[in-house]
Amino acid sequence: MNTLKKYAFWFVVGSQDLYGKKTLDQVAEHAQVMVDGFNADPAIPCTVVFKPVVRNSNEIYDVIQAANQDADCAGIITWMHTFSPSKMWIRGLKALQKPLLHVNTQFNRDIPWGQIDMDFMNLNQSAHGDREHGFILTRMRIPQKAIAGYWEDGKFRARMASWMRAAVGAYESRRLRVLRISDNMREVAVTEGDKVEAHIQFGWQVDHYGVQDIITKVEQVTEAEIDAQMAEYTELYDLATDDLAAVRYQAQEEVAIKKFLENGQFGAFHTNFQDLQSLKQLPGLASQDLMRQGYGFAGEGDWKTAAMVRIMKLMAADQTAGTSFMEDYTYHMEPGNGMNMGAHMLEVCPTLAGEKAKIKVVPLGIGDRQPPARLTFKAATGPAILASLIDMGDRFRLIVNEVVCQEQTHDMPNLPVAAVLWKPLPDLETSAEAWMYAGGAHHSVLSYSLTVEEMRDWAEIMQIEFIHIGAHTDINELRKELTWNDIIWKLK
Repeated sequence: MNTLKKYAFWFVVGSQDLYGKKTLDQVAEHAQVMVDGFNADPAIPCTVVFKPVVRNSNEIYDVIQAANQDADCAGIITWMHTFSPSKMWIRGLKALQKPLLHVNTQFNRDIPWGQIDMDFMNLNQSAHGDREHGFILTRMRIPQKAIAGYWEDGKFRARMASWMRAAVGAYESRRLRVLRISDNMREVAVTEGDKVEAHIQFGWQVDHYGVQDIITKVEQVTEAEIDAQMAEYTELYDLATDDLAAVRYQAQEEVAIKKFLENGQFGAFHTNFQDLQSLKQLPGLASQDLMRQGYGFAGEGDWKTAAMVRIMKLMAADQTAGTSFMEDYTYHMEPGNGMNMGAHMLEVCPTLAGEKAKIKVVPLGIGDRQPPARLTFKAATGPAILASLIDMGDRFRLIVNEVVCQEQTHDMPNLPVAAVLWKPLPDLETSAEAWMYAGGAHHSVLSYSLTVEEMRDWAEIMQIEFIHIGAHTDINELRKELTWNDIIWKLK
């Protein structure tokens, strides 16, 4: 089932009364055909909703205000089938509170050379009307995404779908609640951040609870609840340990944390291995399995990355490839074959697995608790992105690096963790330098499902800075971009 279908995007087509009823009826008919075509296409992940053609300032204002008030509306798609004078859009656009996609298309693909006349020209004026509309959006500094192309073309629809996922991320961002279990890891800079500014900028409500609040829930979990969770584990994963007591304790922690998340309507959470109090194990398998279910997670008190894991999972809810909390661990610096291995102490989401994950119980060597149960696996191969959200003090910056995940041909019997091996673009040295110049964190979100364009669109909707590291990155040019950005953002 495509869970993104619950998000609605209103298709608002602009025109004016000048053309008369016959032309306006044709505009509405064409728009309905297009909406039906979008909704019938499995490439379009969300639901497109046809709205009556708007002809004047009052109708534009009313439909935009209605969209603002509709809890199911994740964004507006505007299209000017005919000419729609842009001054009549000003009042409505000033009230706009939803993301806006401006599509520059037309109902017919080809010019009917032998039959074209003024009636056809008056009806099919997207080349004219959409440029007028583009002007007023730009003049009013309205955040927008513009896509040009034929509405039935696969490339056009793929870009439209991509923007929809970004808008869904913005929609869910504005109602996200993040559970902080304890504080962030002591002395670590990058996991800090302005939670009030994050609430203003992203809509994230980031709330702290003491570890004892979780411990109380853990102690209330019944044996029957543990049995039920164990049954899920044995169905989903291979049990590669005889220490069932350790696995059952992870099940107990998972049941408790999930209850806490559900009761508080939290979409994401973090833990901190420096503050476990009477917990017998750092939640490993528990955190991994909760991520599999769609919750955001990050270790060491990193609430920003936990929130991003949740947002990116929701953006990719219709995709089968994985998204997970990630940490850069160690380099493979073979000349011409540089790679980075990402993992964490325990907590990498099994949606990244290229094989059936195994449950193992091995000493952790950190956290001063019992050996925790965790999932281990080799990750899937293929293109992916790494996304890191950092607090620059005067703004938030999202950094995205394109990578290609590699086949792990070597076993690591002495490192019982889930691990991902990737080649960063354009190469290890350039990407690492670019990441550090940009201030990228050692924590990130790795996703096989999402693209650079989708994350750029999300950043633009949220009105934050975006930095892309990819195949064409040049260090000197990147450093110039970062310098220019500092100047530009200080002026905002």
